Amino acid sequence: MSHYHLIKAAASHWLHVVDEHSIHSPFFFDFYLNVVKKKSPPEKFSEIEKTRSHLLGNPLELEVTDLGSGSAHFTKSKRVLSRIATTSLSPAAYCSLYYRILQFQQAESVIELGTSLGITTLYLAADPKTHVTTFEGSPAIAGIALTNFESLDASNIKLVEGNIDSTLPDFLQNPAKVNFALIDANHRYEPTLRYFTALSKRMSEKGIIIIDDIHHSKEMENAWNELKSHDLIYGSIDLFRCGILFFDVDLNKQHFVWTL
Repeated sequence: MSHYHLIKAAASHWLHVVDEHSIHSPFFFDFYLNVVKKKSPPEKFSEIEKTRSHLLGNPLELEVTDLGSGSAHFTKSKRVLSRIATTSLSPAAYCSLYYRILQFQQAESVIELGTSLGITTLYLAADPKTHVTTFEGSPAIAGIALTNFESLDASNIKLVEGNIDSTLPDFLQNPAKVNFALIDANHRYEPTLRYFTALSKRMSEKGIIIIDDIHHSKEMENAWNELKSHDLIYGSIDLFRCGILFFDVDLNKQHFVWTL
């Protein structure tokens, strides 16, 4: 990850940001005001955030298996849990955004690629009517996530451990539709497009896929630019940290650059 690239990408993003006054689509106007800009009550996620705080202060050392693009923050497989939490957990603002999107969709079936320590997963599963299947490649990381799920009694989460390149195709043999998917694993061009292609075959008519770290690198930006122009995508939102892709054919190929 190049700091120069991130600075350049952030500057470009800000030059293209619009607000509600430039949104003419009723759907996206509603989505902007009532999903993106709406604030979730912090008390709803207080137990999850306590778990985050515990992880940020945990000195436990883990042997971590990297199956994706590797880490920009670590050079060794032995890593301190607090450092993993500091560098890998999604901010609460984005986690709560994902929860609001699920509520907006009334999503029942959710897939997350890249469990990490399970904080985002717990947000995705905050509504007991939502069933979350999350995929994690590192056994040590998966073990911490499972502990967090059990401590918060999140029985609507299923964790699939192993290399996502193998476990995801096996899982998607099930023809059931998926309402929402978060791709937060292996932040490279080819795997991102491959995961999208696999998931797109199971997305519901109003399905949503979120790609994390779309400006992480030039190749991730290339992946994002290709996906937002994909034949199956009828709307997209660039929030800089992540990109939101809509499969709803009624949206008429609209693209927006917003801030959270």
